[in-house]
Amino acid sequence: MTSYDEPTIPTDPQLLERLSQSQVDGLISLHERFIDGRIGGRRAILKRVDISGLTIAYKNMRGADFSGCLMRNMNLANTSFQDAIIYACDLSFSNLSNVSFIRADLRGTRIESANLVGADLEKADLRGGALTANGEYAKPQPVNFRGANMEGARMVGSMANNADFSDAIMTNMNFQRADLRGARMMGADLTGANLEGVRLDGADLHSAILTGSNIELHRNSEVDFSQAITDKNIGPSINDLVIPLLKQIKDHQTWVESSGQEGKQLNLTGYDLRELGTLKTQKLTALRAPFAKFFGMNLFRVELQSAYLEGADFRRCDLDEADFRGSNLQGARFSHSSMRGINFMPLLFVAGATQRFAATNLSHAIFRYADLREAHMKSAVLSYADLSYANFTGCDLRDCDFTGAKMEGTILDGADTTGANFGEVVTGKAFSLKSLKSED
Repeated sequence: MTSYDEPTIPTDPQLLERLSQSQVDGLISLHERFIDGRIGGRRAILKRVDISGLTIAYKNMRGADFSGCLMRNMNLANTSFQDAIIYACDLSFSNLSNVSFIRADLRGTRIESANLVGADLEKADLRGGALTANGEYAKPQPVNFRGANMEGARMVGSMANNADFSDAIMTNMNFQRADLRGARMMGADLTGANLEGVRLDGADLHSAILTGSNIELHRNSEVDFSQAITDKNIGPSINDLVIPLLKQIKDHQTWVESSGQEGKQLNLTGYDLRELGTLKTQKLTALRAPFAKFFGMNLFRVELQSAYLEGADFRRCDLDEADFRGSNLQGARFSHSSMRGINFMPLLFVAGATQRFAATNLSHAIFRYADLREAHMKSAVLSYADLSYANFTGCDLRDCDFTGAKMEGTILDGADTTGANFGEVVTGKAFSLKSLKSED
């Protein structure tokens, strides 16, 4: 069985020679002279070196050899790597916007959480590959694009069988005639993607977003479409409402303000709300919208306290400073959402002399690659939630319940976890509790 978590190259910089920006600039200058056929030019060969954090932007690196290089957090925007060898490199978190990888050898490359907006991977080789710590060829590992932003990129005719595109943003991509057999595309956003002539046998598109794509061409393939969102199952449109939504929102706000004596509670169970585009700053306390589709919407500072939102889809939403105190968000999806300063604190209920706090229920919710910096989450229930690669820097996580949560690659720098329960957490290799605030 293939392992998808094993690194394709040594990730310890101490194992590789470190080059400076000036050294790389010199190699680039010689390579561009080589491309132009000028005297003194020399093809760039940077095998198994560490150039992470450096810049190779707006350059022509056609045919260069970067085999086994550590290239994380680089600025490579608008550079041509056409016909280049980038075998078993690590380009995670790098800026690859508008890069040309036409016919490039990207076998075994790790490009996790990178920005590939507008990149061209036409006829690129994205099959498996690997190198050992000594630079020898090893058992091939799949190319890793997990969590990468590939919006508008081209993969026409590319060979990417068994590649991992889990949770990647792949909207409006052109995959015509690409080989994606056995590819892992769970949770990926393929809205508007062109899949004409693509080979998808054995691919896993569990929970993928496929609206606006021509995925129906592959319905008879051996593909896992379980829980995927398509044009056929997206749910009823707000345009189907008998009473206009704005009128219903006003009635709902009256219902809340009158404690249920007037107006009517708004129920949007299962509705597709994307056409609205925004509910920014709307007051929707106690809304009922389980399994509703909000993904991609502007929900900045929306008020959704004590709402029932089980299974709702908030992927790629702007949820900065939104208020979800005391809400039921069990199984909700927040992957790739901006959630800075969001409020998941308990909500106080007062009935006469009786007071009680209702914790926010985020059990089984999915926060993969979400940005939750400075979020307020005291006492939130996060049991069995998927927090992989989410950023909780500076969060208030006091007394939170993380029982059974998946926390591979989760960032907790400067978070306050006083009293939090981390029992049975699935951490993965990158999880760390260092720098957490604690009180004696």
